[in-house]
Amino acid sequence: MTKIVLMSDPQVAAIPVAECGEPLVDVRRRGALLVDPRKQDPADAFAHLREGVLERLVEAQGLLPEGMRLLFVEGYRPPSLQREYFEEYAGQLRDANPGWSSEEIHSAASRYVSPPDIAPHSAGAAVDLTLVDADGRELDLGTRMNASPEESEGACYTDAPGIGAEARAYREILGGVLTAAGLVNYPTEWWHWSFGDRYWALRTGAPAALYGPKELGSPN
Repeated sequence: MTKIVLMSDPQVAAIPVAECGEPLVDVRRRGALLVDPRKQDPADAFAHLREGVLERLVEAQGLLPEGMRLLFVEGYRPPSLQREYFEEYAGQLRDANPGWSSEEIHSAASRYVSPPDIAPHSAGAAVDLTLVDADGRELDLGTRMNASPEESEGACYTDAPGIGAEARAYREILGGVLTAAGLVNYPTEWWHWSFGDRYWALRTGAPAALYGPKELGSPN
């Protein structure tokens, strides 16, 4: 397996942000994507993405084989919620591994939850999604969405060995259309894809990220 650059890597934090000012838009208003409510929050933040990311998802969906659709599960995540998720998971790791240093905890936590200061979700640049059939039933991609490395014994990694042939084929289909539309995957999570954030810039060689952390409803 190719060495994975984690979100906590200094290379990611070193990428500058040239904020383009693109708005966050509600993906439900476009009507092109199926939206799952499992991550719905009181402000409906979950259903928002930067406009350019949504356009690329619609493009990717058009590349899918007949009878398949994308299922949008979560997009934008307010910085305060991202921080809560990160600290909660880091605390679980700390309890389970009392001998680990702070650096080890931070690095391990970033396999599953991005550090708040660089999180693609908080920039409206990332989406968690999967595939469904023509009747809206989720296809089996090897693990449940948001399965942690501990829970799945590493099967949540996009290129994890040992998953079934059908799940592997579905992951390849999902990855193929999203890559063709310009998104990049975070390799520890088969469901997490992004465009325009710092991790995207690192993976594609772009000189800067297009999107930085943003508060829902802010003009810039």
